[in-house]
Amino acid sequence: MKATLQRFGHTVAHNQPFTNTATMTAFLGIDIGTSGTKTLAMQEDGTILASTTFEYPLSSPKPGWSEQAPEDWWDASVKSVRKVMKLAKLKPADIGGIGLSGQMHGSVFLDKSGDVIRPALLWNDQRTAAECDEIEQKAGGRKKLIGMVANPALTGFTAPKILWLRNNEKKNFDKTVQVLLPKDYVRFRLTGDFATEVSDASGTLLLDVVNRKWSKPLLGKLDLAADLLPKMYESEDVTGGLSASAAKALGLNAGTPVVGGGGDQAAGAIGNGIVRKGVVSATMGTSGVVFAHSDEVQVDPEGRLHTFCHAVRGKWHVMGCVLSAGGSLQWFRNQLCQSEIAAAKKQKIDPYELITQQAAESPAGSEGLFFLPYLTGERTPHADPNARGSWVGLSLRHGKGHMARSVMEGATYAMRDSLEIAKSMDIPVKEIRLSGGGARSQFWRQLQADIYGQPVVTINAEEGPAYGVALLAAAGTGAYKDVVEACKATISVVTKTPAVAAAKKTYNAGYPVYQQLYRSLKDDFAAIQKLV
Repeated sequence: MKATLQRFGHTVAHNQPFTNTATMTAFLGIDIGTSGTKTLAMQEDGTILASTTFEYPLSSPKPGWSEQAPEDWWDASVKSVRKVMKLAKLKPADIGGIGLSGQMHGSVFLDKSGDVIRPALLWNDQRTAAECDEIEQKAGGRKKLIGMVANPALTGFTAPKILWLRNNEKKNFDKTVQVLLPKDYVRFRLTGDFATEVSDASGTLLLDVVNRKWSKPLLGKLDLAADLLPKMYESEDVTGGLSASAAKALGLNAGTPVVGGGGDQAAGAIGNGIVRKGVVSATMGTSGVVFAHSDEVQVDPEGRLHTFCHAVRGKWHVMGCVLSAGGSLQWFRNQLCQSEIAAAKKQKIDPYELITQQAAESPAGSEGLFFLPYLTGERTPHADPNARGSWVGLSLRHGKGHMARSVMEGATYAMRDSLEIAKSMDIPVKEIRLSGGGARSQFWRQLQADIYGQPVVTINAEEGPAYGVALLAAAGTGAYKDVVEACKATISVVTKTPAVAAAKKTYNAGYPVYQQLYRSLKDDFAAIQKLV
Protein backbone atom coordinates (compact mmCIF):
# COMPACT_ATOMS: atom_id res chain seq x y z
CA MET A 1 0.00 0.00 0.00
CA LYS A 2 1.17 3.51 -0.80
CA ALA A 3 1.39 6.33 1.69
CA THR A 4 -0.56 9.24 0.23
CA LEU A 5 -2.35 12.46 1.05
CA GLN A 6 -5.81 12.54 -0.52
CA ARG A 7 -6.95 15.60 -2.44
CA PHE A 8 -10.05 16.22 -4.52
CA GLY A 9 -9.86 14.47 -7.85
CA HIS A 10 -6.36 13.04 -7.51
CA THR A 11 -3.81 11.61 -5.13
CA VAL A 12 -0.39 13.05 -4.42
CA ALA A 13 2.49 11.45 -2.55
CA HIS A 14 3.11 13.05 0.82
CA ASN A 15 5.98 11.63 2.81
CA GLN A 16 7.59 14.81 4.08
CA PRO A 17 7.29 15.79 7.74
CA PHE A 18 5.69 19.04 8.78
CA THR A 19 7.86 21.35 10.83
CA ASN A 20 7.76 19.87 14.33
CA THR A 21 7.81 22.47 17.05
CA ALA A 22 6.08 20.14 19.51
CA THR A 23 6.77 21.09 23.07
CA MET A 24 3.36 19.96 24.24
CA THR A 25 1.15 16.90 24.08
CA ALA A 26 0.15 15.59 20.65
CA PHE A 27 -3.02 13.76 19.64
CA LEU A 28 -3.67 11.27 16.86
CA GLY A 29 -6.73 11.29 14.62
CA ILE A 30 -7.42 8.12 12.61
CA ASP A 31 -10.05 8.18 9.85
CA ILE A 32 -10.99 4.80 8.36
CA GLY A 33 -12.27 5.90 4.95
CA THR A 34 -13.60 3.95 2.00
CA SER A 35 -10.46 4.32 -0.13
CA GLY A 36 -7.89 4.48 2.65
CA THR A 37 -7.10 5.19 6.27
CA LYS A 38 -5.73 8.62 7.11
CA THR A 39 -3.85 9.35 10.30
CA LEU A 40 -2.64 12.74 11.46
CA ALA A 41 -0.77 14.01 14.48
CA MET A 42 -2.01 17.29 15.93
CA GLN A 43 -0.29 19.41 18.50
CA GLU A 44 -2.40 20.57 21.42
CA ASP A 45 -2.75 24.06 19.91
CA GLY A 46 -4.22 22.61 16.72
CA THR A 47 -1.05 22.62 14.63
CA ILE A 48 -0.81 19.63 12.26
CA LEU A 49 2.53 17.87 12.69
CA ALA A 50 2.16 15.16 10.05
CA SER A 51 -0.46 13.40 7.97
CA THR A 52 -0.45 10.30 5.80
CA THR A 53 -2.90 7.90 4.13
CA PHE A 54 -2.61 4.21 3.26
CA GLU A 55 -4.99 2.90 0.63
CA TYR A 56 -6.77 -0.45 0.28
CA PRO A 57 -9.13 -2.11 -2.21
CA LEU A 58 -12.91 -2.29 -2.35
CA SER A 59 -14.69 -5.30 -3.82
CA SER A 60 -18.03 -5.60 -5.60
CA PRO A 61 -18.89 -9.33 -5.81
CA LYS A 62 -22.19 -8.52 -7.54
CA PRO A 63 -23.67 -5.37 -9.13
CA GLY A 64 -24.66 -2.96 -6.37
CA TRP A 65 -22.64 -4.80 -3.72
CA SER A 66 -19.76 -3.10 -1.90
CA GLU A 67 -17.50 -4.89 0.58
CA GLN A 68 -14.13 -4.55 2.29
CA ALA A 69 -11.89 -6.70 4.48
CA PRO A 70 -11.75 -5.18 8.00
CA GLU A 71 -8.22 -6.53 8.37
CA ASP A 72 -7.18 -4.03 5.69
CA TRP A 73 -8.43 -1.19 7.91
CA TRP A 74 -6.35 -2.46 10.80
CA ASP A 75 -3.22 -2.92 8.68
CA ALA A 76 -3.59 0.60 7.27
CA SER A 77 -4.16 2.02 10.76
CA VAL A 78 -0.97 0.41 12.06
CA LYS A 79 1.11 1.56 9.10
CA SER A 80 -0.26 5.10 9.06
CA VAL A 81 0.25 5.60 12.81
CA ARG A 82 3.84 4.39 12.57
CA LYS A 83 4.46 6.60 9.53
CA VAL A 84 3.00 9.69 11.19
CA MET A 85 5.00 9.14 14.36
CA LYS A 86 8.16 8.95 12.25
CA LEU A 87 7.31 11.98 10.10
CA ALA A 88 6.43 14.10 13.12
CA LYS A 89 9.41 12.82 15.14
CA LEU A 90 7.15 11.99 18.06
CA LYS A 91 7.85 9.63 20.94
CA PRO A 92 5.19 7.33 22.41
CA ALA A 93 5.06 9.43 25.56
CA ASP A 94 4.13 12.51 23.47
CA ILE A 95 0.72 11.06 22.54
CA GLY A 96 -2.03 12.14 24.93
CA GLY A 97 -4.94 10.44 23.20
CA ILE A 98 -6.36 8.93 20.01
CA GLY A 99 -9.60 9.78 18.21
CA LEU A 100 -11.33 7.54 15.68
CA SER A 101 -13.48 8.41 12.69
CA GLY A 102 -14.63 6.36 9.75
CA GLN A 103 -17.05 5.63 6.95
CA MET A 104 -20.52 5.37 8.43
CA HIS A 105 -23.17 2.62 8.24
CA GLY A 106 -20.79 -0.27 7.43
CA SER A 107 -21.33 -3.61 9.16
CA VAL A 108 -18.61 -5.81 10.63
CA PHE A 109 -19.89 -9.17 11.88
CA LEU A 110 -17.84 -10.86 14.64
CA ASP A 111 -18.09 -14.34 16.14
CA LYS A 112 -17.64 -15.31 19.80
CA SER A 113 -13.85 -15.32 19.36
CA GLY A 114 -13.87 -11.76 18.01
CA ASP A 115 -13.00 -12.94 14.51
CA VAL A 116 -14.54 -11.42 11.38
CA ILE A 117 -17.13 -13.78 9.90
CA ARG A 118 -17.40 -12.29 6.39
CA PRO A 119 -16.30 -9.14 4.52
CA ALA A 120 -17.91 -5.96 5.83
CA LEU A 121 -20.90 -4.51 3.99
CA LEU A 122 -20.26 -0.82 3.28
CA TRP A 123 -22.30 2.40 3.29
CA ASN A 124 -22.68 2.38 -0.52
CA ASP A 125 -23.90 -1.22 -0.73
CA GLN A 126 -27.33 -1.34 -2.37
CA ARG A 127 -28.42 -4.96 -1.79
CA THR A 128 -30.89 -4.27 1.03
CA ALA A 129 -33.97 -2.75 -0.64
CA ALA A 130 -36.15 -5.67 0.48
CA GLU A 131 -34.88 -5.35 4.05
CA CYS A 132 -35.69 -1.62 4.10
CA ASP A 133 -39.26 -2.50 3.18
CA GLU A 134 -39.26 -5.16 5.90
CA ILE A 135 -38.10 -2.65 8.52
CA GLU A 136 -40.76 -0.10 7.59
CA GLN A 137 -43.45 -2.79 7.62
CA LYS A 138 -42.41 -4.20 11.01
CA ALA A 139 -42.10 -0.69 12.46
CA GLY A 140 -45.70 0.06 11.48
CA GLY A 141 -44.93 2.34 8.56
CA ARG A 142 -42.49 5.06 7.57
CA LYS A 143 -43.88 7.72 9.91
CA LYS A 144 -43.75 5.44 12.95
CA LEU A 145 -40.19 4.42 12.07
CA ILE A 146 -39.13 8.08 11.85
CA GLY A 147 -40.85 8.61 15.20
CA MET A 148 -38.69 5.89 16.77
CA VAL A 149 -35.26 6.59 15.25
CA ALA A 150 -35.71 10.00 13.51
CA ASN A 151 -34.91 8.60 10.05
CA PRO A 152 -36.42 6.41 7.32
CA ALA A 153 -34.88 3.10 6.25
CA LEU A 154 -32.24 3.55 3.55
CA THR A 155 -30.22 0.84 1.83
CA GLY A 156 -26.93 2.25 3.09
CA PHE A 157 -27.82 2.02 6.78
CA THR A 158 -26.63 -0.75 9.11
CA ALA A 159 -29.94 -2.25 10.29
CA PRO A 160 -30.97 -3.44 6.80
CA LYS A 161 -27.55 -5.10 6.44
CA ILE A 162 -28.06 -7.08 9.64
CA LEU A 163 -31.45 -8.26 8.37
CA TRP A 164 -29.92 -9.12 4.99
CA LEU A 165 -27.41 -11.38 6.72
CA ARG A 166 -30.23 -13.08 8.62
CA ASN A 167 -32.32 -13.48 5.46
CA ASN A 168 -29.56 -14.57 3.10
CA GLU A 169 -26.63 -16.00 5.10
CA LYS A 170 -28.35 -17.65 8.07
CA LYS A 171 -25.27 -19.63 9.13
CA ASN A 172 -23.20 -16.46 9.31
CA PHE A 173 -25.94 -14.65 11.19
CA ASP A 174 -26.20 -17.46 13.73
CA LYS A 175 -22.45 -17.17 14.42
CA THR A 176 -22.67 -13.38 14.91
CA VAL A 177 -22.36 -12.15 18.49
CA GLN A 178 -21.35 -8.52 17.79
CA VAL A 179 -21.96 -6.02 15.00
CA LEU A 180 -19.52 -3.10 14.79
CA LEU A 181 -19.16 -0.03 12.62
CA PRO A 182 -15.85 0.29 10.72
CA LYS A 183 -14.10 2.67 13.12
CA ASP A 184 -15.38 0.66 16.07
CA TYR A 185 -13.79 -2.50 14.69
CA VAL A 186 -10.47 -0.65 14.71
CA ARG A 187 -11.30 0.48 18.27
CA PHE A 188 -11.81 -3.19 19.19
CA ARG A 189 -8.38 -4.00 17.77
CA LEU A 190 -6.87 -1.07 19.69
CA THR A 191 -8.46 -1.62 23.08
CA GLY A 192 -10.25 -4.96 23.13
CA ASP A 193 -13.51 -3.13 23.93
CA PHE A 194 -16.83 -3.28 22.10
CA ALA A 195 -17.85 0.39 22.06
CA THR A 196 -19.35 3.05 19.82
CA GLU A 197 -20.52 6.64 20.13
CA VAL A 198 -23.72 8.48 19.36
CA SER A 199 -22.88 10.18 16.05
CA ASP A 200 -21.86 7.02 14.19
CA ALA A 201 -24.52 4.94 15.91
CA SER A 202 -27.15 7.34 14.57
CA GLY A 203 -26.48 5.96 11.10
CA THR A 204 -27.31 2.39 12.05
CA LEU A 205 -31.08 3.13 12.09
CA LEU A 206 -31.14 1.40 15.49
CA LEU A 207 -30.48 4.44 17.70
CA ASP A 208 -33.13 6.36 19.59
CA VAL A 209 -31.65 9.65 18.38
CA VAL A 210 -33.74 11.79 20.74
CA ASN A 211 -32.59 9.94 23.86
CA ARG A 212 -29.11 8.98 22.56
CA LYS A 213 -29.43 5.25 23.29
CA TRP A 214 -30.22 2.05 21.38
CA SER A 215 -33.90 1.79 20.45
CA LYS A 216 -35.29 -1.18 22.39
CA PRO A 217 -38.71 -0.82 20.73
CA LEU A 218 -37.29 -1.12 17.20
CA LEU A 219 -34.88 -3.90 18.17
CA GLY A 220 -37.87 -5.76 19.57
CA LYS A 221 -39.95 -5.30 16.43
CA LEU A 222 -37.04 -6.56 14.30
CA ASP A 223 -36.36 -9.46 16.70
CA LEU A 224 -32.71 -8.42 17.14
CA ALA A 225 -30.88 -8.99 20.42
CA ALA A 226 -29.65 -5.80 22.09
CA ASP A 227 -26.33 -7.44 22.97
CA LEU A 228 -25.45 -7.60 19.26
CA LEU A 229 -24.66 -3.90 19.62
CA PRO A 230 -21.75 -2.32 21.52
CA LYS A 231 -21.80 -0.03 24.55
CA MET A 232 -22.72 3.60 23.80
CA TYR A 233 -20.63 6.69 24.62
CA GLU A 234 -20.59 10.40 23.84
CA SER A 235 -17.96 11.35 21.28
CA GLU A 236 -15.55 12.99 23.74
CA ASP A 237 -15.70 10.13 26.24
CA VAL A 238 -12.69 7.87 26.75
CA THR A 239 -13.86 4.38 25.78
CA GLY A 240 -10.66 2.53 26.74
CA GLY A 241 -6.88 2.45 26.52
CA LEU A 242 -4.47 0.78 24.13
CA SER A 243 -3.90 -2.86 24.94
CA ALA A 244 -0.34 -4.10 25.29
CA SER A 245 -0.49 -5.96 21.98
CA ALA A 246 -1.97 -3.00 20.07
CA ALA A 247 0.55 -0.61 21.63
CA LYS A 248 3.37 -2.87 20.47
CA ALA A 249 1.93 -3.04 16.93
CA LEU A 250 1.58 0.76 16.70
CA GLY A 251 4.75 1.70 18.55
CA LEU A 252 2.82 3.56 21.25
CA ASN A 253 2.39 3.23 25.01
CA ALA A 254 -0.10 0.78 26.48
CA GLY A 255 -2.97 2.57 28.15
CA THR A 256 -2.97 5.56 25.76
CA PRO A 257 -6.59 6.82 25.92
CA VAL A 258 -8.92 6.24 22.97
CA VAL A 259 -12.00 8.49 22.81
CA GLY A 260 -15.34 7.80 21.17
CA GLY A 261 -14.62 9.90 18.10
CA GLY A 262 -17.30 10.25 15.43
CA GLY A 263 -18.75 9.09 12.16
CA ASP A 264 -16.93 10.76 9.28
CA GLN A 265 -19.59 13.43 8.73
CA ALA A 266 -19.86 14.51 12.36
CA ALA A 267 -16.09 14.30 12.77
CA GLY A 268 -15.58 16.36 9.61
CA ALA A 269 -18.00 18.93 10.99
CA ILE A 270 -15.95 19.15 14.19
CA GLY A 271 -12.89 19.67 11.99
CA ASN A 272 -14.75 22.53 10.30
CA GLY A 273 -15.87 24.06 13.60
CA ILE A 274 -19.59 23.34 13.05
CA VAL A 275 -20.33 23.31 16.77
CA ARG A 276 -22.83 26.13 17.27
CA LYS A 277 -26.23 27.17 15.98
CA GLY A 278 -26.31 29.00 12.66
CA VAL A 279 -23.00 27.65 11.36
CA VAL A 280 -23.39 25.19 8.47
CA SER A 281 -20.87 23.29 6.39
CA ALA A 282 -21.12 22.50 2.68
CA THR A 283 -18.56 19.85 1.79
CA MET A 284 -18.13 19.35 -1.95
CA GLY A 285 -16.12 16.15 -2.27
CA THR A 286 -16.90 13.08 -4.37
CA SER A 287 -20.21 13.17 -2.55
CA GLY A 288 -21.62 16.43 -1.23
CA VAL A 289 -22.77 16.96 2.34
CA VAL A 290 -24.67 19.83 3.94
CA PHE A 291 -24.34 19.64 7.71
CA ALA A 292 -26.12 21.94 10.18
CA HIS A 293 -25.61 22.02 13.95
CA SER A 294 -28.75 21.95 16.10
CA ASP A 295 -29.14 22.54 19.82
CA GLU A 296 -32.41 20.61 19.81
CA VAL A 297 -33.72 17.55 17.99
CA GLN A 298 -35.22 18.76 14.71
CA VAL A 299 -36.68 16.09 12.45
CA ASP A 300 -37.76 16.44 8.83
CA PRO A 301 -41.15 14.68 8.89
CA GLU A 302 -40.65 13.62 5.28
CA GLY A 303 -37.27 12.05 6.07
CA ARG A 304 -35.41 13.95 3.35
CA LEU A 305 -32.67 15.14 5.72
CA HIS A 306 -31.04 12.85 8.26
CA THR A 307 -31.33 13.81 11.93
CA PHE A 308 -28.40 12.38 13.88
CA CYS A 309 -26.68 12.97 17.21
CA HIS A 310 -23.76 15.35 16.84
CA ALA A 311 -20.25 14.65 18.12
CA VAL A 312 -20.84 17.64 20.44
CA ARG A 313 -22.10 16.38 23.79
CA GLY A 314 -25.88 16.66 24.06
CA LYS A 315 -26.33 18.24 20.60
CA TRP A 316 -27.71 17.07 17.26
CA HIS A 317 -27.34 17.81 13.57
CA VAL A 318 -29.29 17.56 10.36
CA MET A 319 -27.53 16.40 7.24
CA GLY A 320 -28.23 16.09 3.53
CA CYS A 321 -26.12 13.97 1.18
CA VAL A 322 -25.67 14.39 -2.59
CA LEU A 323 -24.20 11.12 -3.85
CA SER A 324 -22.36 12.47 -6.91
CA ALA A 325 -21.42 16.11 -6.29
CA GLY A 326 -17.73 16.51 -7.08
CA GLY A 327 -18.02 12.98 -8.39
CA SER A 328 -20.04 14.34 -11.32
CA LEU A 329 -17.18 16.64 -12.31
CA GLN A 330 -14.74 13.77 -11.85
CA TRP A 331 -16.87 11.68 -14.22
CA PHE A 332 -16.94 14.56 -16.71
CA ARG A 333 -13.14 14.83 -16.53
CA ASN A 334 -12.54 11.10 -16.95
CA GLN A 335 -15.03 10.50 -19.76
CA LEU A 336 -15.04 13.71 -21.80
CA CYS A 337 -11.81 15.60 -21.09
CA GLN A 338 -8.98 13.47 -22.42
CA SER A 339 -7.53 16.43 -24.34
CA GLU A 340 -7.55 18.55 -21.17
CA ILE A 341 -5.88 15.74 -19.22
CA ALA A 342 -3.15 15.50 -21.87
CA ALA A 343 -2.66 19.27 -21.99
CA ALA A 344 -2.52 19.50 -18.21
CA LYS A 345 0.13 16.80 -18.11
CA LYS A 346 2.31 18.81 -20.48
CA GLN A 347 1.77 21.98 -18.46
CA LYS A 348 2.27 20.09 -15.18
CA ILE A 349 -1.00 21.37 -13.74
CA ASP A 350 -4.22 19.77 -12.52
CA PRO A 351 -6.72 19.02 -15.35
CA TYR A 352 -9.42 20.59 -13.22
CA GLU A 353 -7.73 23.96 -13.72
CA LEU A 354 -8.28 23.76 -17.48
CA ILE A 355 -11.83 22.45 -17.08
CA THR A 356 -12.65 25.26 -14.65
CA GLN A 357 -11.21 27.84 -17.07
CA GLN A 358 -13.58 26.57 -19.77
CA ALA A 359 -16.51 26.66 -17.35
CA ALA A 360 -15.68 30.24 -16.33
CA GLU A 361 -15.88 31.36 -19.97
CA SER A 362 -19.55 30.35 -20.07
CA PRO A 363 -22.23 32.61 -18.55
CA ALA A 364 -24.09 31.95 -15.31
CA GLY A 365 -26.90 29.50 -16.02
CA SER A 366 -25.00 27.92 -18.93
CA GLU A 367 -27.47 29.51 -21.37
CA GLY A 368 -30.32 27.23 -20.33
CA LEU A 369 -28.36 23.98 -19.98
CA PHE A 370 -29.09 21.97 -16.83
CA PHE A 371 -27.28 18.91 -15.47
CA LEU A 372 -28.93 16.55 -13.00
CA PRO A 373 -26.06 14.99 -10.98
CA TYR A 374 -27.78 11.68 -10.28
CA LEU A 375 -25.05 9.44 -11.70
CA THR A 376 -25.36 6.97 -8.82
CA GLY A 377 -28.99 7.61 -7.93
CA GLU A 378 -29.69 10.21 -5.25
CA ARG A 379 -30.13 10.32 -1.51
CA THR A 380 -31.16 13.88 -0.54
CA PRO A 381 -33.88 14.89 -1.09
CA HIS A 382 -35.23 12.17 -3.37
CA ALA A 383 -33.98 8.88 -1.85
CA ASP A 384 -34.25 7.44 -5.35
CA PRO A 385 -31.75 4.78 -6.49
CA ASN A 386 -33.31 4.87 -9.98
CA ALA A 387 -32.49 8.55 -10.60
CA ARG A 388 -30.00 9.05 -13.42
CA GLY A 389 -27.63 11.79 -14.51
CA SER A 390 -29.00 13.94 -17.31
CA TRP A 391 -28.29 16.99 -19.42
CA VAL A 392 -31.48 18.85 -20.27
CA GLY A 393 -31.59 21.85 -22.59
CA LEU A 394 -28.75 21.05 -24.98
CA SER A 395 -28.68 23.08 -28.17
CA LEU A 396 -26.26 23.73 -31.02
CA ARG A 397 -25.07 26.76 -29.11
CA HIS A 398 -23.64 24.71 -26.25
CA GLY A 399 -20.01 23.63 -26.12
CA LYS A 400 -17.76 21.85 -23.64
CA GLY A 401 -17.45 24.94 -21.45
CA HIS A 402 -21.21 25.11 -21.03
CA MET A 403 -21.29 21.41 -20.22
CA ALA A 404 -18.54 21.75 -17.61
CA ARG A 405 -20.21 24.73 -15.99
CA SER A 406 -23.62 23.04 -15.98
CA VAL A 407 -22.14 20.01 -14.19
CA MET A 408 -20.77 22.27 -11.45
CA GLU A 409 -24.03 24.22 -11.31
CA GLY A 410 -26.09 21.01 -11.11
CA ALA A 411 -24.04 19.64 -8.22
CA THR A 412 -24.39 22.97 -6.40
CA TYR A 413 -28.13 23.16 -7.03
CA ALA A 414 -28.33 19.68 -5.47
CA MET A 415 -26.52 20.98 -2.38
CA ARG A 416 -28.96 23.91 -2.23
CA ASP A 417 -31.79 21.39 -1.96
CA SER A 418 -30.50 20.42 1.50
CA LEU A 419 -30.00 24.03 2.57
CA GLU A 420 -33.55 24.93 1.59
CA ILE A 421 -35.01 21.98 3.52
CA ALA A 422 -32.98 22.96 6.59
CA LYS A 423 -34.29 26.52 6.36
CA SER A 424 -37.86 25.18 6.06
CA MET A 425 -37.26 23.41 9.40
CA ASP A 426 -36.39 26.79 10.98
CA ILE A 427 -32.71 25.87 11.22
CA PRO A 428 -30.76 29.13 10.81
CA VAL A 429 -28.12 29.29 8.07
CA LYS A 430 -26.06 32.32 9.09
CA GLU A 431 -22.62 31.15 7.95
CA ILE A 432 -21.78 28.54 5.30
CA ARG A 433 -18.31 27.04 5.64
CA LEU A 434 -16.98 25.35 2.51
CA SER A 435 -14.67 22.35 2.42
CA GLY A 436 -13.63 19.62 0.02
CA GLY A 437 -12.48 20.12 -3.56
CA GLY A 438 -15.23 22.66 -4.19
CA ALA A 439 -13.65 24.91 -1.56
CA ARG A 440 -10.18 24.87 -3.14
CA SER A 441 -11.39 26.31 -6.44
CA GLN A 442 -12.02 30.07 -6.36
CA PHE A 443 -14.44 29.67 -9.26
CA TRP A 444 -16.48 26.99 -7.46
CA ARG A 445 -16.46 29.00 -4.23
CA GLN A 446 -18.01 31.90 -6.14
CA LEU A 447 -20.47 29.57 -7.85
CA GLN A 448 -21.59 28.23 -4.47
CA ALA A 449 -22.05 31.73 -3.05
CA ASP A 450 -24.14 32.70 -6.09
CA ILE A 451 -26.33 29.58 -6.05
CA TYR A 452 -26.76 29.49 -2.26
CA GLY A 453 -27.53 33.20 -2.45
CA GLN A 454 -25.33 34.27 0.46
CA PRO A 455 -21.65 34.64 1.36
CA VAL A 456 -19.54 31.53 1.87
CA VAL A 457 -16.33 31.24 3.87
CA THR A 458 -13.34 28.94 4.16
CA ILE A 459 -11.39 28.15 7.30
CA ASN A 460 -7.78 27.45 8.26
CA ALA A 461 -8.36 23.70 8.75
CA GLU A 462 -8.46 21.36 5.73
CA GLU A 463 -7.78 17.94 7.21
CA GLY A 464 -11.38 16.80 7.64
CA PRO A 465 -12.56 13.98 9.93
CA ALA A 466 -9.07 12.99 11.15
CA TYR A 467 -8.56 16.54 12.43
CA GLY A 468 -12.00 16.55 14.04
CA VAL A 469 -11.36 13.39 16.06
CA ALA A 470 -7.91 14.63 17.07
CA LEU A 471 -9.73 17.65 18.55
CA LEU A 472 -12.17 15.26 20.27
CA ALA A 473 -9.20 13.36 21.71
CA ALA A 474 -7.73 16.62 23.01
CA ALA A 475 -11.04 17.61 24.58
CA GLY A 476 -11.78 14.17 25.99
CA THR A 477 -8.43 13.87 27.75
CA GLY A 478 -8.55 17.30 29.37
CA ALA A 479 -6.53 19.55 27.07
CA TYR A 480 -9.73 21.59 26.58
CA LYS A 481 -12.90 21.92 28.62
CA ASP A 482 -14.88 20.46 25.72
CA VAL A 483 -14.76 20.21 21.96
CA VAL A 484 -16.54 23.56 21.50
CA GLU A 485 -13.66 25.24 23.33
CA ALA A 486 -11.17 23.20 21.28
CA CYS A 487 -12.71 24.38 18.00
CA LYS A 488 -12.87 28.00 19.15
CA ALA A 489 -9.17 27.88 20.02
CA THR A 490 -7.96 26.25 16.81
CA ILE A 491 -10.32 27.07 13.90
CA SER A 492 -10.80 30.46 12.23
CA VAL A 493 -12.29 31.90 9.02
CA VAL A 494 -9.65 32.85 6.43
CA THR A 495 -11.62 33.80 3.28
CA LYS A 496 -15.09 35.19 2.56
CA THR A 497 -16.78 35.13 -0.84
CA PRO A 498 -19.97 37.21 -1.24
CA ALA A 499 -22.61 36.40 -3.84
CA VAL A 500 -22.64 38.44 -7.07
CA ALA A 501 -26.08 40.04 -7.39
CA ALA A 502 -26.57 39.37 -11.12
CA ALA A 503 -25.53 35.73 -10.89
CA LYS A 504 -27.64 35.24 -7.77
CA LYS A 505 -30.68 36.51 -9.68
CA THR A 506 -29.95 34.12 -12.56
CA TYR A 507 -29.65 31.12 -10.26
CA ASN A 508 -32.72 32.03 -8.22
CA ALA A 509 -34.66 31.90 -11.49
CA GLY A 510 -33.02 28.64 -12.58
CA TYR A 511 -33.35 26.74 -9.30
CA PRO A 512 -37.13 26.05 -9.52
CA VAL A 513 -36.58 24.74 -13.07
CA TYR A 514 -33.84 22.44 -11.78
CA GLN A 515 -36.18 21.15 -9.06
CA GLN A 516 -39.01 20.53 -11.53
CA LEU A 517 -36.79 18.47 -13.85
CA TYR A 518 -36.52 15.61 -11.34
CA ARG A 519 -40.26 15.61 -10.77
CA SER A 520 -40.84 15.53 -14.53
CA LEU A 521 -38.39 12.67 -15.10
CA LYS A 522 -38.96 10.54 -12.00
CA ASP A 523 -41.26 8.03 -13.71
CA ASP A 524 -38.99 7.93 -16.76
CA PHE A 525 -36.01 7.09 -14.54
CA ALA A 526 -37.96 4.14 -13.12
CA ALA A 527 -38.88 2.97 -16.62
CA ILE A 528 -35.26 3.23 -17.74
CA GLN A 529 -34.15 1.11 -14.78
CA LYS A 530 -36.47 -1.68 -15.92
CA LEU A 531 -34.63 -1.78 -19.24
CA VAL A 532 -31.20 -2.31 -17.66
